[in-house]
Parts: sequence; structure tokens; C-alpha cells
Amino acid sequence: MTAALLDPIHLACDLIRKPSVTPADLGALDVVQAGLEAMGFWVRRYQFEDIDNLYARYGDQRPNFCFAGHTDVVPTGDLAQWQVDPFEAALKDGFLIGRGAADMKGGIAAFLAAVGRFLAKNPKPAGSISLLITGDEEGIALNGTKRLLQAITEEGEILDHCLVGEPTNPDAMGDMIKNGRRGSLNCTITVTGVQGHVAYPHKAANPVRVLIDMLHRLQTHPLDQGAPGFQPSNLEVVTVDVGNPASNIIPEKATARFNIRFNTAHSGASLTEWLQAEAATAQDGFAGRVDLAIMVSGEAFFTPPGLLTDLIQDACAQVTGRRPELSTTGGTSDARFIKDYCPVCEFGLVGATMHQINERVATADIETLTQIYETVLQGYFAKAQA
Repeated sequence: MTAALLDPIHLACDLIRKPSVTPADLGALDVVQAGLEAMGFWVRRYQFEDIDNLYARYGDQRPNFCFAGHTDVVPTGDLAQWQVDPFEAALKDGFLIGRGAADMKGGIAAFLAAVGRFLAKNPKPAGSISLLITGDEEGIALNGTKRLLQAITEEGEILDHCLVGEPTNPDAMGDMIKNGRRGSLNCTITVTGVQGHVAYPHKAANPVRVLIDMLHRLQTHPLDQGAPGFQPSNLEVVTVDVGNPASNIIPEKATARFNIRFNTAHSGASLTEWLQAEAATAQDGFAGRVDLAIMVSGEAFFTPPGLLTDLIQDACAQVTGRRPELSTTGGTSDARFIKDYCPVCEFGLVGATMHQINERVATADIETLTQIYETVLQGYFAKAQA
């Protein structure tokens, strides 16, 4: 095993230099594959539509500890505002600067190096190590983790526990583990009425009135008071659009969009049923139509404190002297798909600059994360052997 495979900074630089903006891969998964094969993993690539994905495994026994992540990154934004070329992987003043440094090529590099170090000491662990790396997390997420999990399950693969390497720490290593995520529902309300003159409202059907009344009911309805491990769910209106330039015309159509971030007190189906009932109430007595377009991008999930959370917390405490809190805050991740297959948690780098211009991460943090991941592996397989 070469020294480069044990050096997470070297690996992170190699990954960042592949400009893998979703859906392009441009060699990022090749870097991962080459490193894993050099360690003795068998590796399979899975192409779904225009998305390239990878699953690899070392060993053929259970338990199977899986690391999940993505090599795709968001666009760079205004290049003129970057201090360096975003795909140069510049090392400057103790930081690695580049698109994907925090989210999440630095995390993948840390796990690769951690696995290399672990296997050098434990060539025959009491179980298997696998990696599920996709290229569609920053996109619509239809042809990445979701389909890859279906494919490997059909082939007989079973995951026992999974660690997703998303950047979870707000300020410093050892701040936070994500052991759950809220679900996300997006809805567009379209109210279609009858256009007419404002002086003759009886000859029209004003969609704005209906839309405002419905939005008021939705926003004042208490969704819940929270759930175990979760803050209360919230509904946020993000836009209301009428597009009427005239002051003497009742418009024909009015629309609004909102998002609900919901906890485990709800499901996408239960919220959809509630919204449809509210639309029916709005429709009642209205000489027009109320239509909903609903998309649930992820269900809420919660991994109770236990083996996986304890291992990560113990490893953090051992390496950093800090014991991270368990949290379900933030947006969604591919863990929303993995939770249907095995217990899953997220832990990675400091995410303060993810998706930003001049995205960066301290090189010392990448090394710290590598040590934490290696310690997690040591603890996991020690328990499996006991």
C-alpha cells in the first residue's frame, strides 16, 4: 500500500482536481476506485442515466460497515470571486481550498485513508467494509444513492450500519453528529378563478382571496410540538405570485409555493392528505379551481442513540477530547434513502463554507477526521469480534 493512500490531504487534492459538477464525474470516481482496488476491495460501477456510481466491498462476512458519500459538487459560482482556481486544490495557510473540500471530497479522502490505515493493522477484520459513493447527491438525487441501493440489494448485498460523511460540524471537529433528518415537502398551490373588472366582482371569481385564506389556515395550523430528537415542524411560504400589472382587473390565476420541514410525527403521505383536505375546503363554494402540486423529497427519520452513535461519539472524544451532540437539524441528505436499509448517522468535516465561494477546510481537520474514522472502524470490528 503506497504512502499516498494513507495521506488524506493528497487524496482530497486528487479528488478536488476532478471538476465533477453534477452530473459530470470527470474522473472523480476513478480516483476512489483506484485507491480501493489498491487496498484489496472489489469495486463495481453502476451507471444510471447520466450518473456514475460506485459500490465497493472488502470482505464477504457480516457485519458490513458501509461508508456513504458523493463525489459530485455544486457549481463554482462567480469565478472572479475565488481566491484560487476552485479545482486547483490549493493549500494555503493551513487550509485546503477548492470546490468540494468540505462537501464532501475531504470526507471521502479521510475515510479512504482511514480504511488504508485500519487494514494495514487489521487485514482480516471480523466482517466487511463497504463504500457507496454516488454522483447525484447535489442534483435531483434520482439516479444516485436511491437506485444504487436498490441495485446492490437485488444482488444480495446487506448493509448493517452506515456512516455518511457529510460535513456535520458547525464550527469545530467534535461538534455534532446527525442521527436523523427532517423530511421535506414542497407544494405549489394554483388557484384559477375568473378574470373580471374590480368594479363588478360578482361577474368574476377572485383567486387571490381564496389563496390568501388558504395560506392563512396553513400557516396558523400548529403542525406539532416536536418529536423525540426533533424540533417542531415548520411551514414556510417562499413565494406568492399573481403577475397582474393592472389595478382594475381581478386576475384569473394566483399561485404560491411553500416548503414543510417535518419531523417523525408526520409522513409525506399524512401531510399530503391534510393539504388536499385544505384545498377541498378552499374549493368549496368557489367558482374556480384549486390545484396542488406536491413533491416529497425525503421522509423524516431518526436513528435512536445506540451502537452507531456511541461509536462515533466515543471516537470523537478519544481523538478530540470533545463529545459531539446528537442533532436532527439542517436539510436533507442521502441518508434519507439509506435509513430504509440499515441504521445510519452522518459525521464529517466542518461545513461552515460548503457551497460557498472559496470553500475551504483546515487540513488539520481532515487529518483529525481520518483518525476519528479509523477509531470508529477499530471500535466497530472489536465489538463484532467480541
